[in-house]
Amino acid sequence: MIRKILSLLTLMAVSLTGCTMIPEYTRPAAPVPQDWPSGPAYQESPATQKAPVATDLNWREFFADQRLQTIIETALNHNRDLRVAALNVEKARALYRIQRAELLPTLEVGASARKERVKISGTQGMVNLEEYSVNLGISSWEIDFFGRIRSLKKRALEEYLATEQARRSAQILLISEVANAYLTLAADRENLQLAQSTLEAQQASYDLIKRRFEVGFAPELDLRQVQTRVDAARVDVARYTELAAQDENALNLLVGSPVPEHLLPEALSVVAALPDVSPGTSSEVLLRRPDILQAESLLKAANANIGAARAAFFPRISLTSAIGTASGDLSGLFKSGSFIWSYAPTMVMPIFEARTWPALKATKVEREIALTQYEKAIQGAFREVADALARRGTLGDQMAAQQSLLEATDKAYRLSNARYQKGIDIYLNVLDAQRSLYAAEQGLIAIRLGKLANQVRLYAVLGGGGDSN
Repeated sequence: MIRKILSLLTLMAVSLTGCTMIPEYTRPAAPVPQDWPSGPAYQESPATQKAPVATDLNWREFFADQRLQTIIETALNHNRDLRVAALNVEKARALYRIQRAELLPTLEVGASARKERVKISGTQGMVNLEEYSVNLGISSWEIDFFGRIRSLKKRALEEYLATEQARRSAQILLISEVANAYLTLAADRENLQLAQSTLEAQQASYDLIKRRFEVGFAPELDLRQVQTRVDAARVDVARYTELAAQDENALNLLVGSPVPEHLLPEALSVVAALPDVSPGTSSEVLLRRPDILQAESLLKAANANIGAARAAFFPRISLTSAIGTASGDLSGLFKSGSFIWSYAPTMVMPIFEARTWPALKATKVEREIALTQYEKAIQGAFREVADALARRGTLGDQMAAQQSLLEATDKAYRLSNARYQKGIDIYLNVLDAQRSLYAAEQGLIAIRLGKLANQVRLYAVLGGGGDSN
């Protein structure tokens, strides 16, 4: 009996440490250039060249604005989409543990009692028979000689790791969306302030010209022209009031709860500046993105599934065994001489199974699909980073040109207004200059928002914000 137990333990050791039929995995070559794009659109300043890599920068370090930090932290705790992603991780972890447990035998304790009255051939009358037993055993444990269960365990592990990377991707997306919603609200509130100040200025001009018109010093045309600007400013005030309210609603949805008013930005100009991040010297930095790691884990899971399909061509060996005690009466159940044992190995050898070859073919096709999706994820990531770099390389020139335009239109407006006050110019030129100044101020707000939003996007597409802190 001791020899048989030792043999059983040996079989267990072999099954748990033996090789599998999983094909050797090698990370596929990235289907993108090694270097980032270059050209006039990808200008870099000395500051950006020395900037840290996005994945090395905690999101709290990147978003220095204290109010925005508080809002992001609240979103990480209350956003429902991120909560679902975290629950999916817990579910995948539990499924992996279930699959891993298949490698180990299941020990069961059984107890039975039977009492019956029967007639035995060759005897007169009826006989009462009793049987009692207690045993500890293993029921139908598959000994994983050919790695089928270990292949399935490897697949479950990679699927669990993929869900963890999916959670990190969801966190990066949430942080960037919250930041963009915060910046958009700040920009629309600043536009609202600009529209309100413009309306006040236009209303003051209207009141002045109306008085001059009433005493005959100004033509009706001037009055009607300035009235159009008053009405246009009123339209803008109403429009930006609506946009600001919608932006606040969008932010509340992302956060998962109403954001207190004292945390909301008054204007874009008061938002703390964002640091520059570097894409690194090589596009290999993309391999650290969570969505790329997720796609690679799914590729490894598909690769491991081939091992399970291959193992289906070989015998499946299972073991059922038990040790215990049995007696014809309950009082003698644990007495000397009542020890019993059983040992029943079973081998099933597939001879003809029409589904085996198609199943293997299907797993190989699944691996090719996963490989294609992995390569597509890398290509998409490369394009996202390249687009953000191109926008960063041109936004500096746009900002300088817009600032110069604003200064020029402001000076033109002042000159036109002074000429009108002296009576040497018509009021239409004042209105045109004022309209150009208003558009230039709106354009500067839009470019500043675009610059900040692009910094957030570059940080996200480079994998920043996926940290767990």
